[in-house]
Amino acid sequence: MFRIRFHGRGGQGMKTASRILGTAFFLEGYEVQDAPRYGAERRGAPIFAFVRADKHPINERGVINEPDLVVVADDSLVPVPAAGVLQGIRDNTVILINSHDSHDTWQHRLNIKSSIVILPETEEVEDRAELRYIGATCAGAAASLTGVISKNKLEQAIRQELEHLGKTVVDKNITNALAAFDYTEQHSTIKVSEGSTISAQDYQQPQWIDFPFEGARISAPTIHAALTSVEVNTGLWRTMRPVIDYDLCKGCWWVCSTFCPDGAINVKDGKPEIDYDHCKGCLVCVAQCPPHAIAAIPETQAQEQEQAAQGASS
Repeated sequence: MFRIRFHGRGGQGMKTASRILGTAFFLEGYEVQDAPRYGAERRGAPIFAFVRADKHPINERGVINEPDLVVVADDSLVPVPAAGVLQGIRDNTVILINSHDSHDTWQHRLNIKSSIVILPETEEVEDRAELRYIGATCAGAAASLTGVISKNKLEQAIRQELEHLGKTVVDKNITNALAAFDYTEQHSTIKVSEGSTISAQDYQQPQWIDFPFEGARISAPTIHAALTSVEVNTGLWRTMRPVIDYDLCKGCWWVCSTFCPDGAINVKDGKPEIDYDHCKGCLVCVAQCPPHAIAAIPETQAQEQEQAAQGASS
């Protein structure tokens, strides 16, 4: 059975990628499962989708814990623990990364025995959540690595899944997917091997464990203190950073602080300040600011500016 996991950010088309690859498998005569997994539907948040494909009925359910292929559409997710990119990988797992960095760079960074294949990014965009057509591109590269999906079936799957978006979008997705298919086929000798099927007859029921009865005050609460969400730095989700221009700010602090869905804008001495540890980059404040004093810049650019400022001060 093929077990394939796609990782990306909300808006990059990983749900679409899994559907395209799943449909291509189905057209090749496979039994298929494909499904996305994500929390709040928010642009830029880490999500994943998975595909199972087998010539026999599939009895497994749930997320894929030990993938045969991991496809990473956005390489900035690799170091984010919540994204779970490297969760459950084995020595024979193939990792496909869409990245500007080389194979040797990633092999050195990850220091793992798994095979790594690099799919070079074809375009640079300010907001990584807007990598257009990257879903079909990743699906095309993944189809090539399986070695069992033809370009004809891949194209047919894209037309079937994206027909409602119109001919221009479909044709662009097909072009990108086939280019990724050809590139991977020409530049990589690695192929994904099918993982062994888990037999239901080998299932061993866990031993029964008796727990002593506890009073409700002990066992019922799962959160024992208030304001614990502050410990979760959701700023790691951000791809665009809102920045306040205080020369334009009119001090109407109630607008941005009220509309911020995460309460990440605080007011100090009559001026708003953004808590970047918890700002997710939804950019609601940018849209709501009456004097347009809040602008959005790429997170990578903001980090470069911070590093330059630190270097100048030291």
